[in-house]
Amino acid sequence: LIVIFFLFLGFSVSIYDVTSRSICLRWPKFSGASSYRVTATAVNTVGHSLLAHFSDVTLKGSLTSLIPNTIYAILAEAIDKNGIILAETQIMQSTAPDIPVIDQAYSKVSNSITVEWRAVPGATSYLLTAQDGDSFIEIVVTKSPGTVMGLKPATLYRITIRSINSGGKSQPSPFRKAKTVLAAPVLSVSSPSCDSIAVSWKAVYLAAGFSVFLMRSDGLGRMLKENTTNTSLIFTNLDPGTLYTIKAYAWNVNGIPGDDFTYNQRTSPNAPADVQVAFNRGALRAIVSWMPAEGALSYSVTASSGLLKLKCNTSSASCVVSSLQCGSEYYVSVTAYNDAGSSKPTDAVSLKTIPCAPVNISIEEDEPGHLLVSWSSVNFGHYYMVFVKSDDGLEVHCNTSHTQCHFQSDCGFTYVISVFAYNKAGQSPLGDVFNYTTAPCCPSDLRAAAVSSHAVQVTWAAVRGAELYQTRAAGGGGLELCNGTATACTLSALRCDTRYDVTVYAFSEARGSNMSCVSKAVATAPCSPEIKNISKEARSVVSVHWQSNNEEATYIVTARGEAGLWHCTSSGTSCTLINLPCGSTFSVSAIARSPAGQSLPSYSVPLETAPCCPSDLILTQVTQSVTNISWSVGMGAQTYVTTLESPKGQAKCHTLQNYCLLGCITCGTNYTVSLKAISETGLTSSCTYQGYSSSACCPSGVKLYRLGNNGIRVYWQASDEKINYSTDLHGSKGNFTCSPSSGLSHCDITEIPCGDVYTVVVSPVTDKGPKLTFCPKKLYSVTCSGSSVGMVIYRGKTNAE
Repeated sequence: LIVIFFLFLGFSVSIYDVTSRSICLRWPKFSGASSYRVTATAVNTVGHSLLAHFSDVTLKGSLTSLIPNTIYAILAEAIDKNGIILAETQIMQSTAPDIPVIDQAYSKVSNSITVEWRAVPGATSYLLTAQDGDSFIEIVVTKSPGTVMGLKPATLYRITIRSINSGGKSQPSPFRKAKTVLAAPVLSVSSPSCDSIAVSWKAVYLAAGFSVFLMRSDGLGRMLKENTTNTSLIFTNLDPGTLYTIKAYAWNVNGIPGDDFTYNQRTSPNAPADVQVAFNRGALRAIVSWMPAEGALSYSVTASSGLLKLKCNTSSASCVVSSLQCGSEYYVSVTAYNDAGSSKPTDAVSLKTIPCAPVNISIEEDEPGHLLVSWSSVNFGHYYMVFVKSDDGLEVHCNTSHTQCHFQSDCGFTYVISVFAYNKAGQSPLGDVFNYTTAPCCPSDLRAAAVSSHAVQVTWAAVRGAELYQTRAAGGGGLELCNGTATACTLSALRCDTRYDVTVYAFSEARGSNMSCVSKAVATAPCSPEIKNISKEARSVVSVHWQSNNEEATYIVTARGEAGLWHCTSSGTSCTLINLPCGSTFSVSAIARSPAGQSLPSYSVPLETAPCCPSDLILTQVTQSVTNISWSVGMGAQTYVTTLESPKGQAKCHTLQNYCLLGCITCGTNYTVSLKAISETGLTSSCTYQGYSSSACCPSGVKLYRLGNNGIRVYWQASDEKINYSTDLHGSKGNFTCSPSSGLSHCDITEIPCGDVYTVVVSPVTDKGPKLTFCPKKLYSVTCSGSSVGMVIYRGKTNAE
């Protein structure tokens, strides 16, 4: 069983062709088989079987003489040389239906042939074949009649048919010949005018003539027919804008018509009537309207102006033509369209648009307070209007047919200016709008005052429209400027003692300045004088000299110091300061005054007065040859030089102190006394005082002699007989004085204790003061001789001596 199973698995049969009465099979070679046997048994028909034997080299075979449309059980067996069945297999297969018979074949359309036949039992579909030489076209249909499509016109074909079921296809039927009819002429149709249709076509193969029919598509009216051998014709006197149906076919020499060709064509429309044009001035467009034309599907509006053409397309009876240009004349026409073409354009309607906005507008102030607005004329501008609105809200206008207008204006205002042109169509579009700002007003309440020799302060009231102020000072051969936004300005770097014409201009960025402003005269303060020198005229008097270029000025010189202020005034170039205190330092400066003001002070010049002479001077003779001089402090003095001078000689000392010792003084001599007070800078005051007489000379040769019992005589040599002397004896036992008569050179002391040591001084006596204390003092011992004076012995001078 296992072997047989594998044998079964290794042997199979396949069908490769089936007809109504045959089945063709194939199988693979089976190992060990010497022959093959195939048995076909009808499944639904009793007693009908067919047996066929094939050698081992035959691997396919056909079973014939079968019944059409019948299912057979086909058994295939592989048999060895001993007649033993090596393998077998069985399949079920139906034969094809019976062969159909064509009843008729005919052509009504140039690209097809229609075939009619009787139905074949068991057939589920039919295969129609049209053959033209080596080419053929097949089509499967389910029942009669059937039509073969895709054929060539006027061509003879052989037509066959085969029936088909699930088993296969029958053999072809006996053929029938059939010829396709002529091709339809392919029409080219147009409507050259609103009342005609032109029809043309290409020649049709084997056509002897053509028939063309025309009638309204809505069925109204009569049908027109034309037979022709030409390939074109024209139908006239038709209704405009009307849809017509055109039908045409070709016929052969036998009069057999071919395919027909149907075409719907509308005549072109009539031109629209009653064209109206309305201009929309605000949008520069025109609304064009008209009466609808019969059969028109769309309309085209053309507005022509020179080479410029504007179009508007619509399907309604009105259209808006946009983008019109101002100042132009357009000729407007309307053309109706449908699928046939276009009508003739309507007669053109003239349309003049609004004028363009005026250009080349210029605005100028031909004179202050008057504005002149001018512009260029524009096409179709019949008159013009100028609107001028100031920034305070006031608006004025001018209506003119000319190209300029005059307006009054105020300084410092901004005017908004626009110019429009007008015609019957309306107002021009808004053109350029100009802002014109008039020059600012001249500043009022102008005040100018000199604040120094080189500066003038200018103030004024603010004015309308001013963005910047410029102050100009013209004078002295020059021009000084000051720019700023404030209403005050200080002009510096001016020339002193100069008259200036000061003008303030108000500027705006847009218009500049009104250059007709009035100036104000102002003079600067005088120039500062320059002190050239200071000369001493006397002890407390100095003259100050200066230089100045002022034309008219009064000069005031001031000496300023710790001691106070001293002034002098002059209109010339010098003045004198008097009563200046000695020993003082001053800073001397000068100023000039005029109605314009006061100059700056000159540079200060230092002034030092000579030191003061000491008010008190005291001379004290210290010794016979030395005198002490002392004095009060002299203001401003640093050092002093004192001089005692006589014909006999001079004594001098130079000291920082307020006293001095002078030696080499000659006694009994009259001296002139002078003192120089010298300042730190070397200034000197020569001071003269009352003369000085030195004290009388001390006597020389003073000796002491015993006179009687208790008396002593003092003797000396007088230096001048006219001088009186006084004698003083000082001892422990008493002091004794004697003054001799004038002219005597001795003096007696009658009672003097002995036994004592006496200091003896003989001094000149004058009526000017006390007696002198600087004469030599000598020591004498007076001894006792009993109770009387004994010997007088000289002991020498005192220690001080």
